[in-house]
Amino acid sequence: MQYENTFKNFDDNPFHKYLGLSLVETRKDYARLRLTINETTPTGIGGSVNGGVLSTMVDMAAVPAVFASMREGSEPAGTADLQITYLRQAHGAWVDAEATVIKRGRQLCTVHVDIINAEGDLCATGRVLYALRTP
Repeated sequence: MQYENTFKNFDDNPFHKYLGLSLVETRKDYARLRLTINETTPTGIGGSVNGGVLSTMVDMAAVPAVFASMREGSEPAGTADLQITYLRQAHGAWVDAEATVIKRGRQLCTVHVDIINAEGDLCATGRVLYALRTP
């Protein structure tokens, strides 16, 4: 698989370090990211994790889920659409983004993402359409 090592250095990316993001798990059509919450985590209402950070997590979790099992002859083309629904404020020591590819087409992958806090509460849910192209 040509993209299997794409996320080997995910945790070392300066933007990921700034946010406190790490790649916890990848497998076929699935990825899980963790945001470790600390004093530099951008916050929103009531000290919760900023909604833009949660949206970033939705987008960033979808990518390794898609890349974990790319079809032969497909190349990544980027996020085509992203939607997020905030269900409750995200508080706690950490927040995970669990991404699952629910449909893999020739040109688009549909990815469902759940944002879950350390207590197991669903804080947000998202959907990403990730574009693919053939060279």
